[in-house]
Amino acid sequence: MIKVGIIIGSTRPGRNGEAVARWIHELATERDDASYEIVDLKDFRLPHLDEALPPAMGRYANAHTRAWAATIDSFDAYVFVTPEYNHSTSGVLKNAIDFLYAEWNNKAAAFVSYGSAGGVRAVEHLRLIMGELHVADVRTQVALSLATDFENFRVLTPAAHHAGAVTAMLDELLAWGGALRTLRHTRQARRTSGAAAPARCG
Repeated sequence: MIKVGIIIGSTRPGRNGEAVARWIHELATERDDASYEIVDLKDFRLPHLDEALPPAMGRYANAHTRAWAATIDSFDAYVFVTPEYNHSTSGVLKNAIDFLYAEWNNKAAAFVSYGSAGGVRAVEHLRLIMGELHVADVRTQVALSLATDFENFRVLTPAAHHAGAVTAMLDELLAWGGALRTLRHTRQARRTSGAAAPARCG
């Protein structure tokens, strides 16, 4: 079964992201086609990136990095729940992403955003980052407006149509997550058996 991590991309006191993530988790767990787990960046207390070697080398010196890597590596796909700060995602989420490399590779990602403009500009930046990490991001996203989907900008009251968007988003995420899991397992089996990789054209 596909395993999906729902990542809360904010650690601010009084953040809206936790309520959004729990709403997504509640809708997701009504399905029976995957397992879903909330991943809270607050639980990892990652400092500003403090690894001396590039993440692509996979040689992590710090216990907090290894714990974060083990968590991210355990999932086949991710739902990033992100606020929009100054037309981008949060610094804490970008920092957490930057800690790792291979653990993200050949996975799938979806986005749930919130902000004055639905958080869509934060997701635009995240899509660029995912491409560099070999993460396939799905087209459908859920964009929540602080003005219309939150009472007094604080209490989550999502409009009814968002539930349909969540369903479509998860359908896409699981399709890509399953395909890429097969790809990862095939490549791992090749490496284990010592079989030669297929020749590339050009």
